[in-house]
Amino acid sequence: MARFSFKNYSLIKYLDQLSAREPAPGGGSAAALSAGLGAALMVMVARYSLGKSGSHVDSKLNALISKIEKKRKKLLELVDLDAQAYWNLVQTKNNPLMHKKAQKQAIAVPREICRLSYEVVQDAPFLVQKGSKYLVSDVEAAVEFLLAGFNAALAMIKSNQ
Repeated sequence: MARFSFKNYSLIKYLDQLSAREPAPGGGSAAALSAGLGAALMVMVARYSLGKSGSHVDSKLNALISKIEKKRKKLLELVDLDAQAYWNLVQTKNNPLMHKKAQKQAIAVPREICRLSYEVVQDAPFLVQKGSKYLVSDVEAAVEFLLAGFNAALAMIKSNQ
């Protein structure tokens, strides 16, 4: 069984590997990375917004930072887990019993990417309303990365069924 650790790659090395003629990483891994970028931008906006609107808002921002950071870290893990799940799917294609199990995992991982992307994007309205007005475009960019991650992961679910 191959073990992947793309989350520890440099950007150059990851993109080189993503563009290689290899089954993994692929669209699911890239979906997790895209959603992770969106989550990271949301956290950045929340951190820049601290101290601008009073302690009540800061309390909510700190809670938001903690919540999204956990999801961002999980999305980063999914960069590797998706590659592993798809690799296992490819490796088991001639063993129907093992393939069925691998197929379930190859669907479960992108489903988790969708779930996390959806949950993080739900916090965008609060950041637009209560965050720094100078960073609204960063929230918009974060939403686009999260939607791209969601939609790409959804495509992987359909493909792996």
